[in-house]
Amino acid sequence: MNILISNASPQPLYEQIEEQVRNQILSGALRQGDPMPSIRHLARELKVSVITAKRAYDDLEAEGFLTTTPGKGTFVSLANLERLRQVAMSQIEGKLAEAVDAARAISLGLAELQQLTELLYKEGEQDERH
Repeated sequence: MNILISNASPQPLYEQIEEQVRNQILSGALRQGDPMPSIRHLARELKVSVITAKRAYDDLEAEGFLTTTPGKGTFVSLANLERLRQVAMSQIEGKLAEAVDAARAISLGLAELQQLTELLYKEGEQDERH
């Protein structure tokens, strides 16, 4: 599992962890039933507090991405992958709605917003290749 967090990001650390774990599950990099590092191990590896790591795991468990078995550990959920995809799609829709509202607030046209979205999407693809 590969997680990179940035203290300079305005996004809280626990959300950065959640987003990256969620994306790795949806992309298949983490498969159903795969064991996750313990909360303490994750916190130590990422140099974050145990509370931050626990918050990320708790949120991912509440969304159905992870499951914890007392005495055994935390694992990628065996839940239906399509259901997990729907949860992620709902979150994306919420973020896009915020972006659309912000664009309208500054009278940014649909074509300009689409161009910006396409540019950001392509930049993300390039980042993934490197």
